Amino acid sequence: MESSHISALQLKHRGIERQLREEMSRPAPDETFIQSLKKRKLRIKEALAQI
Repeated sequence: MESSHISALQLKHRGIERQLREEMSRPAPDETFIQSLKKRKLRIKEALAQI
């Protein structure tokens, strides 16, 4: 069960990284959205570190 949880978190982390790259490549990126994504990514990273 723990490995499926880790896999799910890693998948979410990769998805957020993709969203960040897409948003930052836009001509006028939404800084509020970028900050929100970065916070979500950090929370996932912290959760992975605790496992």
